[in-house]
Amino acid sequence: MSNQLTFQDPTTRFPDITPPKQDQPEPGLDAELIPGTDRGEDSYTGTGRLRGRRALITGSDSGIGAAVAIAFAREGADVALSYLPAEEEDAQHVCEIIRGAGRKAVPLPGDLSDPEYCREVVRRAAEELGGLDALVNNAGRQIAVEDIADLTDEQWDNTFRTNIHAMFRVSQAALEYLEPGSTIVNSTSVQAYSPSAHLIDYASTKAAINNFTKGLATQLAPKGIRVNSVAPGPIWTPLQVSDGQPKEALPHFGKNTPLGRAGQPTELAPAYVFLTSSESSYVIGETLNVNGGQPTP
Repeated sequence: MSNQLTFQDPTTRFPDITPPKQDQPEPGLDAELIPGTDRGEDSYTGTGRLRGRRALITGSDSGIGAAVAIAFAREGADVALSYLPAEEEDAQHVCEIIRGAGRKAVPLPGDLSDPEYCREVVRRAAEELGGLDALVNNAGRQIAVEDIADLTDEQWDNTFRTNIHAMFRVSQAALEYLEPGSTIVNSTSVQAYSPSAHLIDYASTKAAINNFTKGLATQLAPKGIRVNSVAPGPIWTPLQVSDGQPKEALPHFGKNTPLGRAGQPTELAPAYVFLTSSESSYVIGETLNVNGGQPTP
């Protein structure tokens, strides 16, 4: 199988999937997704770009976070994984791949909507890894609601607690350990620029993440800590089938992009690797859009 370093046509690098209508209880599992995703298990080859780094990645059991964790390990980093206890099956699979790459994997299950866990997961990650110099804030909650009249206070609050409040708390706690040269990479979304009508709460948090990233980047740059973000487009992950999209829309997911297909999680990983590596030493407060060609500001 070709890897991310192979010259290839992006329109055909991965198959144009037509997912069947399906439903998983939140948060969803990669292990039960139809069709399955490519997280880089066989398609990502490392070149030592993160050798010796120590990373905490939230939402790293499945989807984009799993692909980033696998890529980081293949690039030479040890990885602490934050995920919900219900996602243990996926998380253990990712841990096996990380260890297979000869790197340390530290599973740290918990709920990021709990402020105390946000602080504790950082402390434990730094303790288990012997320090911390890379943070990826990737965990997110996405539930589609067609009519704002049906969007409950509980859902609105839960989405903000997971997507942006936790990002603030984890980043704040991590600053105790991050030294000059360290990095923070946040996951935002094309939804920050072009919100779907059925994702009002989710899209609002992603717009907040864009501003949080730029503001924090300006604040931390003089300390030698770089902050950037990645904005995915339609990427095939369990988020989409655990009420993240209307069920009738699943067969058409991603087909409206200029590439004509949904992205695979492994296609996001190089962006996170670049922003975490010293190659991007003059890149601060930026958002890398990885969305199949969808227009962005």
